[in-house]
Order: sequence, then C-alpha cells, then structure tokens
Amino acid sequence: MEVQGKIKMVGETQTFGSNGFRKREVVVTTEEQYPQHIMVEFVQDKCDLLNNFGVGQAVKISINLRGREWVNPQGETKYFNSIQGWRIESLQDEANAPGMPPVPPMDAFEPADNINDDDHDDLPF
Repeated sequence: MEVQGKIKMVGETQTFGSNGFRKREVVVTTEEQYPQHIMVEFVQDKCDLLNNFGVGQAVKISINLRGREWVNPQGETKYFNSIQGWRIESLQDEANAPGMPPVPPMDAFEPADNINDDDHDDLPF
C-alpha cells in the first residue's frame, strides 16, 4: 500500500531499550478534499531512509499496516495499530518534472466547403 502527500514533519531517530530498537516518524499531509495528516513510522535500518527528505517535499511512501495485541496488568486486552514505512520516494510537481517540453497544439483544419455530393468514390467501403 502507499501514502502520497507533502511532508509536514520529520522526527528525530529515537532509540528504545537495551537492544537498541530505533524508530523515526514522519507526518505526511494528503492532498485531497479533506486532507489527512498520516503519521508513518520507519524502524531499525529504515530510519536512515528519511535523511534526505524535508518539510514541504511531495513524497510517496510504501507502507505496511501492523497490528498487535497487548494484555494490560488488569487483564484487559488492548489492540494497537501502526503504519510502518519501508520505502519513500520523492514526487516532483508536474510543472517541475524534467522530460519532454510541452507540445504546442496543432493548427485546426479548415472545414472542407468544396464537397460535391455528385462525386462518388470507388472505394469498396
């Protein structure tokens, strides 16, 4: 799955626990009728993928949805969801995209006014 939008925030890499678990968050604002602010987390070695991205940049992030179950000390079961990114790509605005220059419109044809209904084609169709 993918999320597209403009980067609103890139967090610092956080390290947790004695095993050195790393996590880094990015918030992307979608560009639709009702924009959404989607927080995506990158973990472990994927944290470094965010080094070359900044606020305001249009991106496409490949994601996986993750869910987990947790039983609290009172014995109640809770469920948590997260959105994990595993790839991030820069999207360039069409106006700034390199490539072919715009093609000018072709001149319109003048309507034919010298048609004679008495002329017959010898074409079979």
